[in-house]
Amino acid sequence: MKVDCKISAEYKEPYAVLHINKMTPKVAQIISILEKEGRDSLTLTATKERKTYFIKSEDLSLVRTEGRDIICYDKLKNRYLLDKPLYELENTLDFHFVRISKSAIVNILQIDHVEASLNGTMELVMKNGITDYISRSFRKVFKERLGLK
Repeated sequence: MKVDCKISAEYKEPYAVLHINKMTPKVAQIISILEKEGRDSLTLTATKERKTYFIKSEDLSLVRTEGRDIICYDKLKNRYLLDKPLYELENTLDFHFVRISKSAIVNILQIDHVEASLNGTMELVMKNGITDYISRSFRKVFKERLGLK
């Protein structure tokens, strides 16, 4: 990748412009790193067994609805209860997160592999072993985010 850096006192706040022909996981990672520059990582408040935990967004693997609850799983497959609605989390989480269905959001950096199913969905397997499905209506956005066709 070609990189051009200009340093000048006239720039009050750093900004970057990327010229790319497709989005790849590496480019997505670079964008996320640049966006986080100068600010702290998002920390979510979650509960488990009547205790409150503070979970950094980069430690999340999957967020989904289970019944009436919003549940998140971390890298170690720990299960926590969140008090925010899924649509709010979708708007709050960074570029590493993508919606895969009406009821789930995943961290693309935590995906192990994806398998095509017979009914048009795709099964997603996370590095921690948790599985979920990418619905047909979210498949296009998912593939675009990963730079797939």
